[in-house]
Amino acid sequence: MRRSDAIARLGKICGALPDAHEKAFGGHTAPTWRVRDKIFAMTGERGRPNVTCKAPPGAQAVLVGAEPDRYFVPPYVGHNGWVGAWLDVDVDWDVIAGLVEDSYRMTAPKRLLAGLDGAAPKSAKSAKKGR
Repeated sequence: MRRSDAIARLGKICGALPDAHEKAFGGHTAPTWRVRDKIFAMTGERGRPNVTCKAPPGAQAVLVGAEPDRYFVPPYVGHNGWVGAWLDVDVDWDVIAGLVEDSYRMTAPKRLLAGLDGAAPKSAKSAKKGR
């Protein structure tokens, strides 16, 4: 999958979450996705297409340990438990959507999380399937 296609698909997943919006970080051109002003997912500017997300305790070690060709400890935020996923491999977009949603849940205000509990918004389900 081309970098632009992978980032566009990631953007649909992130953008389907309540109050999520895309914004570049500082003077960088790579997109980040935020809820309010807090980042819950970001991409790298150069090199391989990837996404970096907050992860629940222990998830980074499990993912990177089990599949180091798919997941990595990202620079700068990896020591805080964030996990990176390469988007130029055979990507399981359901897993990516789950990582993004977990990160969103760790970042968003509680009142926004009420919209996620129960069923995912229709647009999030469509984004996972690539529609």
